[in-house]
Amino acid sequence: MTGMSSLVPQPRGFIEKSGGAQEFTEAWLANRRLSEHTRAAYRRDVHGWVSWCTEQNLDPLRATFLDVNAYARALEARPMAAATVARKMSGVSSWYDFLVKLQAVPANPVSGADRPYVSRDHSATLGLTPGEVGDILAAADRQHGPTALRDRAVITFLADLGLRVSEACGLDATDVGWERGHRTLRFVGKGGRARRRALTPGASTALDAYLSERGTHPGPLFATATGGRLDRHAVFRLVRKLAAEAGIPGADRLSPHSLRHAFATAARDVGIPLEDVQDAMGHADPRTTRRYDRDRHNLDRDPSYSIAAARARRSPA
Repeated sequence: MTGMSSLVPQPRGFIEKSGGAQEFTEAWLANRRLSEHTRAAYRRDVHGWVSWCTEQNLDPLRATFLDVNAYARALEARPMAAATVARKMSGVSSWYDFLVKLQAVPANPVSGADRPYVSRDHSATLGLTPGEVGDILAAADRQHGPTALRDRAVITFLADLGLRVSEACGLDATDVGWERGHRTLRFVGKGGRARRRALTPGASTALDAYLSERGTHPGPLFATATGGRLDRHAVFRLVRKLAAEAGIPGADRLSPHSLRHAFATAARDVGIPLEDVQDAMGHADPRTTRRYDRDRHNLDRDPSYSIAAARARRSPA
């Protein structure tokens, strides 16, 4: 632990000190390459756990897997979706992994806890058909006002590229460029991984229309009226507003992630190989990409048809 004492508080007794848990959490987050959105989520997850421990008069450094189980059951009783509980426990588990490395605790109590089962074959995100995506883009085309061109460009980036909302909001003007005849985006995605994507003609056209108004000066690509960075909450509201104007059922339950799911489904439906879709979306695990593909169980895509057709072509007339 040489050299770490200047970076993190002393582990024993830090919970009792005012702000100690927050200070330790910030040291943990500083050692992770995370987006601001993920960093904020992890911060909330650990704060929730530490607050619950305080209510139970429990020192988090002495918590066992039984305590973690009790916390998970308390979250489920609120009620809270299994996927949300699992995500919160994942954040707390990462926090404890950091404590283990610092020898503040002998083991990670979350490792032995009973985590909620979350099917990798299911996503709670409300999906969109290709026609509904087209309707949202058409609704964006009909907008007027000072933010209309920006909003059209944002929606087109989400629909045509399947970007995460954090990736779209985090883009800077300098991330846009050209490479071997392709209009490109270069940015840092989830997990601190460098990403590169090609703009579609539609995305490029929408971007140029917006840049003609915004200008090409440095700074956030998608900016507010004051020059600040457009945030994810504004994009959530935009997606739902456009979906409602397009008459899409469940518009108030849609999110930017719905467009990301639609991108994966459409790509697979037109025959794009799974690994290419995985790379485009920046997924580390192909199973995640498969979960995003809402049409993966469509019998029209059953490989038996292709195999039978190939066999027929090989057979003599």
